[in-house]
Amino acid sequence: MDLDLRHLRTVAVIAETGNLTKAAAVLGLTQPALSSRLKRLEGWIGAPLFIRRQTGMELTAVGRFTLLRTRAILASVAELRRGALQFTHNVDPMITIGGSADSVLLGLADRLATHLPLMEAHILMEYSPVLLRDLVLAGRLDAATTVEYPGFPTLAHESLHSEVIAEEPVFIAISAADPLAERGAIDLADLARHRWAISPPDGAGWPDCFRVACAEHGFDPDVRYTTPNAGSIHALVTAGRVVSPVQPSYPADHLVAVRPLTGNPVVQRHVLLCPRDGVLTCQLGLLTELATEAYWSYVRDHTDHFALLRCGG
Repeated sequence: MDLDLRHLRTVAVIAETGNLTKAAAVLGLTQPALSSRLKRLEGWIGAPLFIRRQTGMELTAVGRFTLLRTRAILASVAELRRGALQFTHNVDPMITIGGSADSVLLGLADRLATHLPLMEAHILMEYSPVLLRDLVLAGRLDAATTVEYPGFPTLAHESLHSEVIAEEPVFIAISAADPLAERGAIDLADLARHRWAISPPDGAGWPDCFRVACAEHGFDPDVRYTTPNAGSIHALVTAGRVVSPVQPSYPADHLVAVRPLTGNPVVQRHVLLCPRDGVLTCQLGLLTELATEAYWSYVRDHTDHFALLRCGG
């Protein structure tokens, strides 16, 4: 088998959807055809990329490594095509902004379209803060919004501007039927006997910062599920199987309650990264202002805890 871009997109789409049926629909394949393609790819690599669980497709260690490299390659190919188009078409200046599909990136992109209308913004979505930082350093991104964790190595680099957008406490998603959900805030130590679902390691300090906080509260978390898929976390929390650390903007409903942790023992810092000699350096003040505005607008629209977060938790 010769590896090509179809196989790389297959890995990326399965990881993003967390489900073979959804991934097949996105890729325009039948589920059996997608399963066969994945099996051939795993045979070529020599190891499974995903574990098939009831809650969805979970990346293996080899799968996480492959996904990071896959996203970098796909980003490079997209950059190649965009660069070539500038020589063959009359196009507006283009900038590329990276980040995850979180509370900052999409709102920032919308605001850039209004404030810098002569620049066309291309968006690259990526989970890993370290990879985003490295893509900015390599000149593949003009800026990136991502997160870092106080007490862990920062993403700062002498070649980059690093601007703080907001410091955000980590909240807890818990079944609405759990007695602890009746509290306005939950002490982390009171969750010691619960089972947990967490998102995968991001290379920048997660979930290490969470485990450190648990240790400081006297317990080692019983992590039974690791998944990047918000839908899987919702299903597990709804069923009362687990609790999960989440962003304050994680959607709460009549089945899942989202609560702050007493004293904010786990915090993440939203940051904006921009090359010191990049095309957006002269717009750094505006960029930071728009990113901050995008964050607070998103928080206001997606959580009942806006006032708490605005006053610093």
